[in-house]
Parts: sequence; C-alpha cells; structure tokens
Amino acid sequence: MLQDVSIVQQIGVAVLAVATVVWAVGLVRMMRKGRFDVEAPHRGPSLRALPAQQGPPRAETVELTPDERDAFAGLVRQFGDGRS
Repeated sequence: MLQDVSIVQQIGVAVLAVATVVWAVGLVRMMRKGRFDVEAPHRGPSLRALPAQQGPPRAETVELTPDERDAFAGLVRQFGDGRS
C-alpha cells in the first residue's frame, strides 16, 4: 500500500467505498422493486352528465374602461421600447 498514508486512513477509505457500493446496490434494488409494484392509476367513473365540448372553449373578454385601456397601452409602449 501507500507508505505516506496511515492504516487508519486506508481503512476509512475502504469502509467508505464499501458503504457506497452497498448504498448503490440497495438503491438500485429499491428502484427496481418500486417500478414493478406500482399499479396503474385508477380511472374514476366518466361524467356522462356533462356535454362533450365541440371545439375549443369560447374566449372570455372583459370590457376595459378608457383609463384601463390607456394604462395598458402605456405598459405596452414601455415594454416595447426595450425590444427592437
């Protein structure tokens, strides 16, 4: 072995290496076991009382006051100045 390293340090490195290998093997076994024990998600009963959607939902709109429109236009100008 290395002459400059004490026996205690060599034993410490060996113990850490063994602990790392044991941890890795245990983690792999746990992950494999967990992968096969998972059941498929349970689908609840379908909601037949709700009508089926015909295309995308309607867009919602909100009427803005003139002051709100001016404030929004100011924000658009402010953010648009930095991009050119």
